Amino acid sequence: MKKHDFIWTGILALVVAFLCVPVTHRLFVDLSKHHPYLMGFIKFFILATMGELLAIRILNGEFKKPVGLLYRAIIWGFIGILIVIVFEIYSSGVLSAMKKGLLPSAINSYFNTFLFAFYTSSLMNLLFAPTFMAFHRITDTFIDMGNGKINQIINIPLKDVIKKIDWDGFIRFVVGKTIPFFWIPAHTITFLMPSEYRVLMAAFLSIALGGILSFAKRRNR
Repeated sequence: MKKHDFIWTGILALVVAFLCVPVTHRLFVDLSKHHPYLMGFIKFFILATMGELLAIRILNGEFKKPVGLLYRAIIWGFIGILIVIVFEIYSSGVLSAMKKGLLPSAINSYFNTFLFAFYTSSLMNLLFAPTFMAFHRITDTFIDMGNGKINQIINIPLKDVIKKIDWDGFIRFVVGKTIPFFWIPAHTITFLMPSEYRVLMAAFLSIALGGILSFAKRRNR
């Protein structure tokens, strides 16, 4: 292992330890409850950015700092804020729809819980995820084309960014494969958990999210 491998692994180990130690775990849950948007920002700022770095490590055999790393991390942080409210909107909406008979429910409580988790994950990933992923692809392309420099990024026309993106690969791989085969099952498991633990699951899934989107963006270059 190289120096940067130890650093990346060490940061992940610290995050895991923070979440597992009872005292800090309670602190994490309390902060997430009372400051959900701030914690959503921090969680994705750190973990999803680590996912991007991991993808670069896997593809290139070593860690390399991508251009505009800070801007990428900030964008992930704002995405984390969005995820906080999206999780609540879809989970609460599905519960309401099931109670009103707009979505099928089951008499068996365990199966009904599974249906809730599956509905929430499916609707969220089919309705929200493609838009979110496209937005993230666009922001990443802005950063790449601007060489990570804000004075260049703000002068790039949106039409040039849209032309640069491999939309065929995006639809075929990111939307067509990762959503049905990874994200719907993964988030079904997430919504099977008690609400206080979903944020912990999302924290680790954000690493996978960063890796998958980064890999998809680079695979056809």
